[in-house]
Amino acid sequence: AVAIARRFGGTVVNADSMQVYADLRTLTARPTAEEEAVVPHRLYGHVDGAVNHSAMRYAADVATVLAELAQSGSLPVIVGGTGLYFKALTEGFSAIPPVPEAVRTAFRERVGDQETGSLHAELCALDPVMGERLRPSDRMRIMRALEVKIATGRSLASFQGERRPGPLDGMPLLKLFVSPEREEVRRRIDARFETMMAQGALAEVAALRARRLDPLLPVMRAHGVRDGVGRGDRARPGRYARLCQAADDVVPPPDAGLAGGGAGGGAGMGAARARARRLRAQAAMTRSGSARRMQLRPSCLAR
Repeated sequence: AVAIARRFGGTVVNADSMQVYADLRTLTARPTAEEEAVVPHRLYGHVDGAVNHSAMRYAADVATVLAELAQSGSLPVIVGGTGLYFKALTEGFSAIPPVPEAVRTAFRERVGDQETGSLHAELCALDPVMGERLRPSDRMRIMRALEVKIATGRSLASFQGERRPGPLDGMPLLKLFVSPEREEVRRRIDARFETMMAQGALAEVAALRARRLDPLLPVMRAHGVRDGVGRGDRARPGRYARLCQAADDVVPPPDAGLAGGGAGGGAGMGAARARARRLRAQAAMTRSGSARRMQLRPSCLAR
């Protein structure tokens, strides 16, 4: 994207739903400062994590950026990994009015930790159509449907057939899909994992945790954040438990009373600690499959 923008006098415009957040530069692998210095970049890190961002808000932001780029004559090079965002730009989106923040806050304070099954029962009573459509375990969509019903008095289903055109509707587009070889993808995954750890991805998550944001906000569902913030270390299930055990087998955790290595053991112990650190970081990002979806797999785990 940078090379195309540089060659044709363009501006790189973000279409990744998590790279919009200021809180997550490292974890979402946003462009580096060096890359941003080569060509203009827009819609990266411009949203605070406390904001309930959406595809509709994103499309509105892009419409503003496109108007500005048209004035300056700069070619928009839209790049990212969120299919819903591209779809909102090219095919439009449902005309669902935004839920007022006061309504959303009051609703979420009321439901608190209410069980998802109970919320689904409430949805079935208020909005039988959406109650029938949604799985009883799909907490996020159930919450969304309830918020829309409470805020508008209408079923979410009634809005889904009403579509507004996207900002790229009817415009000539050149669509490029990059599909590198699988081995190259694996190599990049390993390199990205190492870079993220070196650049402080875990500290970034800790800083986000310290903000104590609503766990239902989109930023809290970013891969690597979701299921790892605010859950402590309870009930290490499945892959998370195996990764933690693997790390402990390499180097016991700091509170296990590990003595310093003897003569000649410094380099080996340093390498072991590095591997254990990677395993523990992998474990922290693996709850409920987050790391699998993010494909953050060190080489030692991919084999």
